[in-house]
This record gives sequence, C-alpha cells and structure tokens, in this order.
Amino acid sequence: MGSADSKLNFRKAVIQLTTKTQPVEATDDAFWDQFWADTATSVQDVFALVPAAEIRAVREESPSNLATLCYKAVEKLVQGAESGCHSEKEKQIVLNCSRLLTRVLPYIFEDPDWRGFFWSTVPGAGRAGGEEEDENARPLAESLLLAIADLLFCPDFTVQSHRRSTVDSAEDVHSLDSCEYIWEAGVGFAHSPQPNYIHDVNRMELLKLLLTCFSEAMYLPPAPDSGGTNPWVQFFCSTENRHALPLFTSLLNTVCAYDPVGYGIPYNHLLFSDYREPLVEEAAQVLIVTLDHDSATSASPTVDGTTTGTAMDDTDPPGPENLFVNYLSRIHREEDFQFILKGIARLLSNPLLQTYLPNSTKKIQFHQELLVLFWKLCDFNKKFLFFVLKSSDVLDILVPILYFLNDARADHSRVGLMHIGVFILLLLSGERNFGVRLNKPYSVRVPMDIPVFTGTHADLLIVVFHKIITSGHQRLQPLFDCLLTIVVNVSPYLKSLSMLAANKLLHLLEAFSTTWFLFSAAQNHHLVFFLLEAFNNIIQYQFDGNSNLVYAIIRKRSVFHQLANLPTDPPAIHKALQRRRRAPEPLSRTGSQEGASMEGSRPAAPAEPGTLKTSLVATPGIDKLTEKSQVSEDGTLRSLEPASQQSSSDGSPAMEEPDQAWREQRRLSSASASGQWSPTSEWVLSWKSKLPLQTIMRLLQVLVPQVEKICIDKGLTDESEILRFLQHGTLVGLLPVPHPILIRKYQANSGTAMWFRTYMWGVIYLRNVDPPVWYDTDVKLFEIQRV
Repeated sequence: MGSADSKLNFRKAVIQLTTKTQPVEATDDAFWDQFWADTATSVQDVFALVPAAEIRAVREESPSNLATLCYKAVEKLVQGAESGCHSEKEKQIVLNCSRLLTRVLPYIFEDPDWRGFFWSTVPGAGRAGGEEEDENARPLAESLLLAIADLLFCPDFTVQSHRRSTVDSAEDVHSLDSCEYIWEAGVGFAHSPQPNYIHDVNRMELLKLLLTCFSEAMYLPPAPDSGGTNPWVQFFCSTENRHALPLFTSLLNTVCAYDPVGYGIPYNHLLFSDYREPLVEEAAQVLIVTLDHDSATSASPTVDGTTTGTAMDDTDPPGPENLFVNYLSRIHREEDFQFILKGIARLLSNPLLQTYLPNSTKKIQFHQELLVLFWKLCDFNKKFLFFVLKSSDVLDILVPILYFLNDARADHSRVGLMHIGVFILLLLSGERNFGVRLNKPYSVRVPMDIPVFTGTHADLLIVVFHKIITSGHQRLQPLFDCLLTIVVNVSPYLKSLSMLAANKLLHLLEAFSTTWFLFSAAQNHHLVFFLLEAFNNIIQYQFDGNSNLVYAIIRKRSVFHQLANLPTDPPAIHKALQRRRRAPEPLSRTGSQEGASMEGSRPAAPAEPGTLKTSLVATPGIDKLTEKSQVSEDGTLRSLEPASQQSSSDGSPAMEEPDQAWREQRRLSSASASGQWSPTSEWVLSWKSKLPLQTIMRLLQVLVPQVEKICIDKGLTDESEILRFLQHGTLVGLLPVPHPILIRKYQANSGTAMWFRTYMWGVIYLRNVDPPVWYDTDVKLFEIQRV
C-alpha cells in the first residue's frame, strides 16, 4: 500500500475514534488494528494526523475509547517484546504503537483525573483465551516499561543478532543475556558493534517513548517538599527491569563514545547525514532523567545482588534503589573515568571548534544535557570528581564552560545555562586541586569576546567572570555571590595573576564599594567581603608571584581608604541613595580598560525576540548552597559549624561570614511601611566594623612610601621598574598572622535538586521540536515564556 493510502486510512481511523460516542470493544480487532497494523506512518505523520484537540475530545467525551486505545497499544508492544519481533510486520506494529503512545501520553498526564490510569490494572481486559490472571495484574505502566526495555535489546530490531545463519531459531528473548548486547564499547564493555542505521532509528523511537513516559514530572507543579520520586523512573530503574545495567551502560557509552567531527574530513557532515547524533541526544536526555535523584534527602536502602562484572565497585556500601544512580556512583576504574571524561570534554568543546572554513565541522546542540550529566557524575561519584581534578584534564571542561558563560551572558533565554555552568564551577572550586590546576598557562585560543591576554586559566576565569558581572543582563545578579565565592575558593592557590585579571578584580571592588551600591540592597556588601577575602588570601599565601595584584592594589588604594571611612550617618546614607535614583546604571564599565577582543569572536548577543524559554525556580542563597570548611596545616578540611566564631591569632576577629551576620543585619535595617527595605546607621556600622581590611592596610602602609620614594628618587613613572621592585620585595614579618583559609564547599540540598529538575525538563521540552512532543500541552513544572 502506498504511503498516501496508509496515511489516509490512519486518518480515517482517527476520525472514527473521535466521532464514536459508543465504547468500542477491546476485542474488535478489525477496528483497533487500523491504528497500527496496515499503516506505515512516520512519527511526524502521527503528530500531524492526530491533532491535540481530537485527543482531548476523546478524553473528555469517550474516555473508555481512549483507555482502550492505550491498553491495546501497550498490549501490542508487550506481544512484540514476547515474540522478539521477527517479521517486518511485527516491527512495523511496534513502531506504530510506540509513535501513537508518544503522541497520546502527554494528554493523559495533563489531566489529573487520568494520572492514575497507567498505574491501574485494566479491568475486564483479560486476554482472549482466558490466560492466567497474574500476568494481567501488572499495572499498565509497568507492562509498558518492561516491554520498552525488552524491545531495546531485541536482536535484528535494535541490536545486532549474534546468530550466524538465519536458519537457526532466532535467539530466545527470555534467555537472552542483554549484557552481551550493550550498544557501544566503553564502561564495562569492550566490543564496539558495527554501526547500524536501522537499529539506531528504532532505538531512538523507543527512547522517545520512554522519555515521554518519564515526562509525567512536567505536569506536576514544582513543590519543594516533594521527595520527587517519579514513579515511572522509579520502576524502570528498579530490580524489576532485568535490562537496567546493560541499558544504563548502553546509554552512557553511546553518549561518551560519540565523535561528531566525522573522521576529520571537513564538510563530512554535509555529505553524510549523521543519524547517530539524534540517538546520542535522546540517550543523553533519557540518562539525565533517570538520574534525577535528590541526593540530599535520600536514605540508601540496600539493593539485592544485581550487579555484574567488575565495572561497578562492590566494596562501597549498597547505594540507592535507583539502579542507574547506583551504577553511576559505583563506576571506579581509571580507564572508565578516562573514557567518560574524554567523551564529555570532546563533546563540550565541539561548539568551540573554530576552523578557517565556516560550517566545516558539525556543531552539536546538546551541551546543556551534557553539563547536567557531568554535574550528576561529580555529585553522585566522588571518585570521578577526584579523578577529574587529578590532572589538567579538568581544564578541558573548564574552558567550554567559560565559553558558554561568556557567550550566553546577554541572552535571557539562556539563564539556565548560566546557572548550571556556575554551579559546576562552584562544585569544582571546593576542591584544592581545582585552584592548583588553574595555574596552568592558557594557550588554547578559543575565539571569545574578551580582551586578548597572556596568562593562566585563572586569568581566563577572572576575565570571563568580570564580563558576566559588568555586561551580563540583570537576571544574573543572583549569581554574583556564587561567582565571587568561586574566586575566593581558588584564591589561596593562584600563583601569579596577570595585570589584566588584577585590574578586573579591582574594578569589581571599585564598582561594588560605591556608597549607592552598598546601601541600595541588604546583601550587596557581601560582594565586597568576598573580594577582600580573595585579596587577603593571595597576599597572605601567594604574595611572591603576585606583584601585578599588589601593584593594582597600590594604584587603587583610595578604594580601600574610602571603605575604611565609609559614612554611616543617616544624611550621608540618604544622599548616596539619592545619587542612585539619578543614575540607576548597575555597574559601569568605566575604570576598566577594555582591550581589543579576540579575533574571530562574536559579541555576546541577546536572544532573538520571540525565542521560547522556560521559567526556573529560584536557587537557594549562597549560605544554603555551600558549607564552610577550614583548611588545616596538612591541607585537610574541617567543617565549620555556623555557630563557631573563631578569632584569628592577632586578636582581630576573623572575617565574619556575610550569612552569619545576616539575621542580625535584617533586624538592624528598618523596613519601611511600604515593605521596602531601607538601610540604617546601625546596619551599616554592624558590618563596616567587620570589613577585613587589616592585611591590605598594613601592606599599603609598608609599600606605598617605598614606591613613592622610588618614583621621586628616579623621577619614575615607568611601571615596569615598580613591578620589579615589588617582585623582589617581601612583607615577611610585617603582615598580620595569616588567617586560616576558608573554603565554601557546595552541599547538596533539596532546593538545587528542584532547580535541576525544572531546568532539565525545560531543556528537554524546548529541544524536542521534531516532533513537538510536549508543545501546547498544559505543563505545570514551569511556564513557557517568550523573550
């Protein structure tokens, strides 16, 4: 039958379904088979031929017919899984049912009354021939999920058959060991199967259906207290699914082994359509959804012995019930870590690969899914995190993240990307090794819209952060605390900042310490505390190599004097705020000399008007996101309880944490009748007295007269001579006793777990446009907005 005929017949069946007011019996095969048996419709056809309005109409007006349609489609998938799909006809039926369910499921999820439907057993749907009842006692959702899992390891349909001749009876589906059929070499599997276009396409259709099953989460509003177990994911990733391990491994290896460049031949991707990319993308999306697990709240129940092979570490205590999370957390072999890290770094760097031939390499689009995956790996597998930081390979992750942050800073539709990039850097910055790795010289020349400089990866990080803060859009302001926390965390390890980076840090201090900025919001002064802490760390622990920063501090010494003499009387506060009303510019670029940007770079552009974006829940404040630890002499970390208020040995109180003083300051600052916060003298005094200025003031006291003397004696205005003097100078014995290093480490919490859930589903919603699985359905997890 021609494709046009089959579309017509399919459309006729849909019309019959929507116009029938009487229930159609489940046994009426002649009617139901029209939907899957004689048609060859693509998934795009199914979306076009089954309009949303008609699905909703059937749901409202003849619910029993919609129920039967779902039940029959699931039954066909179960039969295909049982039989092993040998004939072309069976394969076609499985694909048609899979497409139809992908189309219909979102409309079942959007209606709260239908939500339990797939979790009920279908009454009176005993199979013809009165088969044993227990098989039918499974909820529909479970039967569907198990059938999808079986079909994903179906020889000659989604995996290569291992049988030599066709005469042999086909592999028995029930005795088949799917661990021998893993899709791609990598973690725990050494054999790389021959690529097969048809198998990839079939896997993709089934993964799309699986993702649609999991997407019920999109139809529930974000609730902070919802432990957030998705029943579909929970069942699929449980011991009930005998394919859990090989499927987890197949998805992970498919993503990490993918090389989009296409064998190094320019323009190759234009000649051969890369059918692997859509599969890799789908695999990445399914993987991150199965790993959506709140590590902050989860107790770890035991798992019975379902692990096989040695790829998973058995020495650790049993992990969570979600086997995907469990397996991920137990990967431990160096070569597996190397394979995963290299794969993710290669894919993240792909959008940065600039060649002299425009469009000559394929650009992947799923970097956001990869960042979520990388986050999950670091969060759930500490051994992986340490492996990443053990070598300078971590820089292959850092540079792409900085590239995305810099590129997305002006684009409202990419706020989520900005957040996840910063979260990953915050997580990494809690480890000493990250700071140490940043000292590696930066020579890769990724075209970025930043001044050209010679320096280290630390300089690159500071220059990009400065760009985000001074020329990003307003919605990024909540990230400033995080950005500066990262700078503070790495500061004790930075051996020598470039002049450019030193000037950028001082420009930030200048901008943040203007009176109108300090007095215009209750938490703005925290930013000054963070910067001063970073300067103190560098002066106390890395003075020798940092003459550029010391010189910049001397040149901008007036900023420190102004802070020390900050006015606290009501008229001065009032005057500062008046000034603000006249010039509400958040951070000017004045005082920061911008060099020419790198060749080949494009300025960060705002989103095209009309771009769709999804809303995000608010992220927890920096005090909730992190936990303070003190670095001991031997380099180990000791957690500091918020209550502990050490005073450093020179008698001056240790720098008070912004968040500790927070409640106290709230009390001191008055809230006016309008509910507007307003600063008071007591409030300014409460934190001004704690500004950690001693070290810098002592440095200025010692060095400024010496530098001035050189200038007068030699009539110098030449900074190289001053820098040479500072390089050989020393402040040993002249500075206060070094304070202990404080590190603010990311800590898992339910607030970020909820943020990740909304972000991840928002990305999946927006990226699945062909077919548009969730468009125009009533999602509740986020709002869809136009820029």
